Amino acid sequence: MSALPVPPVPGRAHVVLALGSNLGDRAATLASAAHDLADLTGFDLTGVSPAFESVAVKPDGVDDTAPRYLNSVVTGRYAGEAVDLLDAVNDIEARHGRVRAERWGDRTLDIDIIAVDDLELDTARLTLPHPRAWERDFVLAPWLRLDADAAVPGRGLVRDLLAATDNTVVPARATGATL
Repeated sequence: MSALPVPPVPGRAHVVLALGSNLGDRAATLASAAHDLADLTGFDLTGVSPAFESVAVKPDGVDDTAPRYLNSVVTGRYAGEAVDLLDAVNDIEARHGRVRAERWGDRTLDIDIIAVDDLELDTARLTLPHPRAWERDFVLAPWLRLDADAAVPGRGLVRDLLAATDNTVVPARATGATL
């Protein structure tokens, strides 16, 4: 699915969500999660990027021994508080078998809130914009496919940020996986 026009809608914030999966049927999980997001009360889905494949990233670098991730970006309009969206995406993750036993561990589904309009927030539960999205090619590449003019609030244009990364992601169609 390509991006639909995203005009401003009073009372609805433009949101960017990054989805990733490295366990199970990754493509089916991401597709199902996008459908779950579209069904959220107060959420209007406006775009689902093509899938990209990437290596697992840990705090100390790349983990070549972990299963590879399939990643996509979803955009939408949301009528609600960012923390309510966080609760909703955590529920979707749990319904898809997400276990939070190990930080940075393998997972059936990970949904990160990347941005909610230009909201800046830093709480114990949620930091916006996402503090590492601007340096993650597996977020930037799919996001750029949805919006050539996208920007990470406070960091710059997605295309410029992606150009500054190693850009190691591979379009999933090259691996046979599709959404």
